[in-house]
Amino acid sequence: MQIHVIAPAPTGYALVLHGGAGGRVEELALDTKGRYTEGLSEAYRAGEAVLADGGGALDAVCVTVEHLENNPLFNSGRGAALTASGEAELDASVMTGEGHAGAVAASRYARNPVHLARKVMEESKHVFLVAPSRELLAGWGLEIVDPEYFITPGRQRQLKNVLAQRLAPPAHGTVGAAAVDMHGHVAAATSTGGSVGQSLGRVGDSPIIGAGTYAREGVVAISCTGEGEAFIQGVVAHDISARMRYLNSTLAEAIIATMAEELDARAASGGIIAVSADGGLVVAHNSPAIFAAYRDGDQMVTLT
Repeated sequence: MQIHVIAPAPTGYALVLHGGAGGRVEELALDTKGRYTEGLSEAYRAGEAVLADGGGALDAVCVTVEHLENNPLFNSGRGAALTASGEAELDASVMTGEGHAGAVAASRYARNPVHLARKVMEESKHVFLVAPSRELLAGWGLEIVDPEYFITPGRQRQLKNVLAQRLAPPAHGTVGAAAVDMHGHVAAATSTGGSVGQSLGRVGDSPIIGAGTYAREGVVAISCTGEGEAFIQGVVAHDISARMRYLNSTLAEAIIATMAEELDARAASGGIIAVSADGGLVVAHNSPAIFAAYRDGDQMVTLT
């Protein structure tokens, strides 16, 4: 396991993002390290600008994830991994520290699934919707695209090689962000295309509140990436928060213990980003690598 622990910044706010665990996807012919660094940095600056201007944590994480969804380097939005039938089924969730949450699975028409998840939270009486219609999206004023928008030649090549067993399906691929704002509010958001060649209708941890995404006011905001089934079975994001609340564990201690008991014990890999209510950050992974960005003092750090 590798872990990065960053002390709270004097700014009074903090943001951390991830672009998935496991390293660059060479078969997509998009493996230039500089391009990943540029994409992570662009998304980070967009979210940080919201916080620096006094904006809320929820706005910051949604803007950050939107930028990652629009970048075909990452497995979310355009350029997401494809199902066994060659389609894109997108999942996303958001949660605020006040305990409000919204999630969507098998989304096919929302250009940015993270904004759809937020609409579920803010515009409906529900928490989780599956395969929402064009009509619902239009009624919420969301940008609608045809399903073909999400499909890229690189992902089609990748799927073909996975189905022909010329390539092992990557076990990781998600984007997410966690933040605390100047007012002390926390929020998290996660978005994914799932795993390459997955069955139609498969849902991983990203839209499952408490598994891939969780936020608790005065405690922590968390977004996860990795082998989704293990994160669901271990209720990983909530378990970290519970360790902090009930055992008075530090954020780093909680993450280390949860990863050992819920991921290592299942021989599963992945990564976790989190921000505590005091602005401390942790990036941890037991996968070979993780895409992430955060600020350490005056320096922006990107991991690729």
